[in-house]
Amino acid sequence: MIAGAVRGRWRLPAWASDAGAAAVVLAAELGLASYGLGARVVLLAVAGAGLMLLRRRYPASVAVVAGVLYLIGTQPPEYDAPVSSALIALYGVGRHASGRMAIGIGALAVVVGAVRSGAGWEGASLASVLTVGLSPAAPVAAGHIVRLRAELLHRRQQQAAELAVREERRRIARELHDVIAHHVSVMSLYMGVARRTIPLDPGRAEETLRTGEDTARQAMAEMRHLLDVLRTDGEPVDDQADVGVARLPGLVEESGNATLEVAGEAVELPTTVDHAVYRIVQEALTNTRKHAAGARSRVLLTYQPGLVEVEVGDDGQPRPGDVGVGLGLAGMAERVSLCGGELRAGPSPRGGFVVHARIPLVERP
Repeated sequence: MIAGAVRGRWRLPAWASDAGAAAVVLAAELGLASYGLGARVVLLAVAGAGLMLLRRRYPASVAVVAGVLYLIGTQPPEYDAPVSSALIALYGVGRHASGRMAIGIGALAVVVGAVRSGAGWEGASLASVLTVGLSPAAPVAAGHIVRLRAELLHRRQQQAAELAVREERRRIARELHDVIAHHVSVMSLYMGVARRTIPLDPGRAEETLRTGEDTARQAMAEMRHLLDVLRTDGEPVDDQADVGVARLPGLVEESGNATLEVAGEAVELPTTVDHAVYRIVQEALTNTRKHAAGARSRVLLTYQPGLVEVEVGDDGQPRPGDVGVGLGLAGMAERVSLCGGELRAGPSPRGGFVVHARIPLVERP
């Protein structure tokens, strides 16, 4: 789900692209018919357009059938060969088929093209025959190049997402430093007070020890949400004083075009959850400003028994060239997962983009 959102926020769906290719083939074959719209021309055009709807799932089979339709269309009497469907089908082989399959189909198309060119061009030069004969390899090569570039881009996005997750873990570890340091110092203080008051007031010393025990349990509860978090040695500890639900009104106001709604009875959140809610809202508002400038955002914070939910939605519209959301979503998902919660993000059916997190609260002793 998150990967899907990271891959592309406003990418054209596959079915829409295939439908567009079918419409192009149908319009091209019927519009370029120089011998009139006979039954054979119409049937070949419709068949070629229909193949475009299957070119992703069965690229090799579609290319072979498109080639057969092309050969049928080139037979006398007067004809209009369905070239567009054959070219798009060959491109689909390079784009969606395996490397070996693409090479095989491309070689077969070149052989057929060379034989037809040699048979129909009596007296033509060898260079002319080779140029026409090798032309079917061009769309296959173009599709394969596009495929390689897409795979390279996907690999880079995966590496960048992994880097974002590592950076998020480092930031969580820096926050953990402050949380644990505070609890340990408090426990040390209570232990010292209890040690000095045991001879004078055993009852008060017992109460102090119980408070210290509660503090230790609270610290362990915080740490359970941050297992497997690694911290880089020597990294400076950032100041996290301004991070938390209490800072949400100021964060929303700073965004300039957002509203904040709070539902349910507010409770004190564990530090990790408190920071996670703030970071989710911060990253979501940043993504809105980056990818849908001028859009309005709505932040909804809901307190429920045993959990807290936060939702950030906008009414933005896609911008030309906007193909991604930003790698902050990977960090958000990692942070929420470490808190034992779940994150959903993606386009909203009503338009815009929605980020929704559901995080359980730590059970206090």
